[in-house]
Amino acid sequence: MQYTISAPQQVSPYTVALPTSKSISNRALILNALAYSAKPIKNLSDSDDTQLMLKALQSESTTFDVGAAGTTMRFLTAFLSKIVGEWTITGSERMKQRPIKILVEALNKLGAKIEYIEQEGYPPLRIFGSALEGGDLELPGDVSSQYISALLMIGPTMKSGLKLTLTGEIISRPYILLTLKMMETFGVKSHWKGNTIVVPEGEYQPTDFSVEADWSAASYWFQVAALSKGCQLNLQGLKKYSEQGDAQVSALFKQLGVNAKFSQKGLILTNTEELAKKFSYNFIEQPDLAQTFAVTCCCLGIPFKFTGLQTLKIKETDRITALIFELKKMGFVLTSNQVDDLIWDGTTCKKDETPHIATYKDHRMAMAFAPAALTMGNIQIDDPSVVSKSYPKYWDHLKEFGFGVV
Repeated sequence: MQYTISAPQQVSPYTVALPTSKSISNRALILNALAYSAKPIKNLSDSDDTQLMLKALQSESTTFDVGAAGTTMRFLTAFLSKIVGEWTITGSERMKQRPIKILVEALNKLGAKIEYIEQEGYPPLRIFGSALEGGDLELPGDVSSQYISALLMIGPTMKSGLKLTLTGEIISRPYILLTLKMMETFGVKSHWKGNTIVVPEGEYQPTDFSVEADWSAASYWFQVAALSKGCQLNLQGLKKYSEQGDAQVSALFKQLGVNAKFSQKGLILTNTEELAKKFSYNFIEQPDLAQTFAVTCCCLGIPFKFTGLQTLKIKETDRITALIFELKKMGFVLTSNQVDDLIWDGTTCKKDETPHIATYKDHRMAMAFAPAALTMGNIQIDDPSVVSKSYPKYWDHLKEFGFGVV
């Protein structure tokens, strides 16, 4: 299936009931389970990833299929390694191509017993759960923060706690800080000094917890505001002082003509038409924003240089390659070292009459490209149902704003 997206006939003020954060939801579910709490997590995300996590934690099965949910795969692998029993965890074909060796080797060093069922270094996994010894562990800091968060959350349950030293450059730092802050909310305080995080042995406490709105989802509405002259949006449910790294979107979009101001009603976005001549940014701490900014900058004619994108190649798809290929259909010629950067120097080519955007089973490809219809004319989005991974009501909200979604 595909959707054809067309721009609204007119732009009117719109209030957006944003989805809640799947990153926070999935951490909260694991911490709640580790606390043996009977209290439900309030305001849980309705995303596929969170619903798969909830289903797994409530299941009486010993086999879990997490589909394309990377966070669920990594967090559950660590969680199940300390739950006595024999477990199998698998996922989609793309999940079987996403590396997990660093996490598996780390857990095995801490006393776990995990085996690969098919290809070494990749899911599916067979996990023999038991009590973990814990102790000292060293990991490169430029691995996925989901590996690090998965280990930190089970740290207090290990006999010796966990002393984790991160070597080299640390990427996605806000996600690690978010994990530690939530662990503290559930009763376990850790210490992060230099490159070493010490998590003492301890017990999580049942806690009343409510999930806030998702700043990553908000980024697509900043994009709509940037591409809509005279636009006024009210985004609801966001925390002004949030631990989410993607809250930085508010400051970054000032360069793309969007003013954001908190009021009692929510976060109000207005289009200022004040644009930077060039945009340069290191996305090392906010990699999930890269697609939104690439499409927005191209649509506004703002050349850019993005760095810090090394994790994009192991996401739901190789996002660097996907952006280069799909933006070319819209007439923009991007380049990359195919490691950690993405550049547009203003070079253009002939655009497809109606660009047909492939989404590669990646929710962020669909959501980042759809608003481009505001400046590019009609756009076709392939496999639009992928948005259910993080923002199931995305298309409904675009229609309410006035977009044609056919």
